[in-house]
Amino acid sequence: MRGCRLVTTSQAPAAAPVPDSPLVRAARGLDVPHTPVWFMRQAGRSLPEYRAVREGVGMLESCRRPDLVTEITLQPVRRHGVDAAIFFSDIVVPLAAVGVDLDIVPGVGPVVAQPVRTRADVERIRALDAADVPDITESVRMLVAELGPTPLIGFAGAPFTLASYLVEGGPSKNHEHTKALMHGDPALWHDLCARLAQISGAFLRVQAEAGASVVQLFDSWAGVLSRADYIRFVQQHSATALAAVADLDVPRIHFGVGTGELLTLMGEAGADVVGVDYRVSLTDALDRTGGRWPLQGNLDPALLFAPWEALERRVREIVEEGRAAPGHIFNLGHGVLPATDPDVLTRVVELVHEASAR
Repeated sequence: MRGCRLVTTSQAPAAAPVPDSPLVRAARGLDVPHTPVWFMRQAGRSLPEYRAVREGVGMLESCRRPDLVTEITLQPVRRHGVDAAIFFSDIVVPLAAVGVDLDIVPGVGPVVAQPVRTRADVERIRALDAADVPDITESVRMLVAELGPTPLIGFAGAPFTLASYLVEGGPSKNHEHTKALMHGDPALWHDLCARLAQISGAFLRVQAEAGASVVQLFDSWAGVLSRADYIRFVQQHSATALAAVADLDVPRIHFGVGTGELLTLMGEAGADVVGVDYRVSLTDALDRTGGRWPLQGNLDPALLFAPWEALERRVREIVEEGRAAPGHIFNLGHGVLPATDPDVLTRVVELVHEASAR
């Protein structure tokens, strides 16, 4: 494994969440010693130690091996000093766990063997139970035992994004089959999303019950929708997924790409924190949401390739914009790009902590 230490599998007991961590406090709108920071896709291809430990191991297998999940999740915490770990997994893992025939193809993404287009296709998708993913429970328990005071963020894909992958058969630029099903057979669409909401919610709950301190619902493709379509076809199902952990007192982050017109609707779906991508400033996001929720975001990942002077200026601007929000978690406006210099990420973490120190 080229020197990467794999954490030994164990039956570690579930640890209590970390309520006094800066990230959890920010998610609750409480005072913090500094703005907490983590990065989407911080555990991934930008890290040489990640590439080494993943060598020769498929993505789905990596997500189902507690030793690998634990090691990969911990890597950016060790290297960057971020304020939270994000659970290493993929949004299609729970779909595979309930029997959907799919694979994560390098350079492509999730590919579904038989796209979901008919009533019979929907009926084949069964509910997710914790017994389907005992490895996820084990991985989370191992992680919280290793992380100590650093919180773990659990996550799941939102029903719309999962539905789009299933209906299109893989990633899509135009989502033509998805939108055709939504409008052409609304009853079938809602039945599909209701099943996916149960799966997403159950996956979040498994992680939260095992010790995750925060959860995030990713709606990667929701930005392709109008407000009217989001309200009619999507919001209720995201609300169901988020409600699955409402009784666990775990802050819920809701993030989507290109969702500047949907921020308030996403908050109203049941979020405690609204994630903002890089297309909308935090100032505009705060205005649009009326200060009702803490915000997360939102450095453009491409700016990590800019000269340090330009990057530092933008980081400081975002920190200042975030001070006006009820709470602010610094993040990228989407995921870390694979060619990103890890040392730049470390410098950004240090800068955010320094610039935001109370």
